[in-house]
Amino acid sequence: MEDGVLKEGFLVKRGHIVHNWKARWFILRQNTLLYYKFEGGRKVTPPKGRILLDGCTITCPCLEYGNRPLLIKLKTQTSTEYFLEACSREERDAWAFEITGAIHAGQPGKVQQLHLLKNSFKLPPHISLHRIVDKMRDSTCGIRPSPNMEQGSTYKKTFIGSSLVDWLLSSSFAASRLEAVTLASVLMEENFLRPVGTRSTGATRSGDLSEQFLDDSTALYTFAESCKKKISPKEEISLSTMELSGTVVKQGYLAKQGHKRKNWKVRRFVLRKDPAFLHYYDPSKEENRPVGGFSLRGSLVSALEDNGVPTGVKGNVQGNLFKVITKDDIHYYIQASSKAERSEWIEAIKKLT
Repeated sequence: MEDGVLKEGFLVKRGHIVHNWKARWFILRQNTLLYYKFEGGRKVTPPKGRILLDGCTITCPCLEYGNRPLLIKLKTQTSTEYFLEACSREERDAWAFEITGAIHAGQPGKVQQLHLLKNSFKLPPHISLHRIVDKMRDSTCGIRPSPNMEQGSTYKKTFIGSSLVDWLLSSSFAASRLEAVTLASVLMEENFLRPVGTRSTGATRSGDLSEQFLDDSTALYTFAESCKKKISPKEEISLSTMELSGTVVKQGYLAKQGHKRKNWKVRRFVLRKDPAFLHYYDPSKEENRPVGGFSLRGSLVSALEDNGVPTGVKGNVQGNLFKVITKDDIHYYIQASSKAERSEWIEAIKKLT
């Protein structure tokens, strides 16, 4: 990273005038957050915009868009609002932490408070568990159960662990993820919530209260009296259901060269195992359905030379490229945002080929 850069990478930003969502390359410095268009595998200078962090307020998690659960909201001193979407909970929280640090750079006390919040938790005396559950069930501001899949089975009326943690935080019932997890575990112990599916049920056997509830996007939960497992009437599971039933191993924003027009687009890649698949999603679209993907069984993955443009790559696109060749001999050219990120993806994919 260049000097003075605290963090950089892709985030998906809501447009100001038209509220469409576009992937932009963000660079965080001590007092500004810059963002760039990304074309032909590189950031286009000068920056498309800059957010001045002095006097900015940050909201994370921000749940204003139901189908974009991983948002950070920034509000500048002049009351301009920015909505930024990360590719995973970890990445969102890492950005939020760095941005908060940059906002409070002049007030080190604030940053220490951030660290402290991780450790202490008591339920405020005026809040009863019943009240939390009533609010959770509220149709306007509550948490909305929906059908979710785990390992090939669909469960009606469930919600994912990390969504509940986000909700408890944004409803101010907890001040940190650890507090929210502890609170969710208590709600389970008191039989307000129950785990659904193998992942979340397995965790309840853990001895430590803070590990019984999973702050995870693959663990499912439901309100205690409303869960039926849905058995699909059709015996044959549709292929896509099968493909998407594996455990998520890694996810992130990467640039990919198109097959037909050979133009580069930013996609959210999700790597799953058992079965091993790599899917990619268009982050500007609302629906959470992959726009493409392939089985990794029998595929080859390799880094491409960093000097000069490799064969098969169109345009002056260099640096941090890798290629996946599927067993049907389809070539995918992908660009990571750093050497380290490229190595991580290659290692993770190799394990599953």
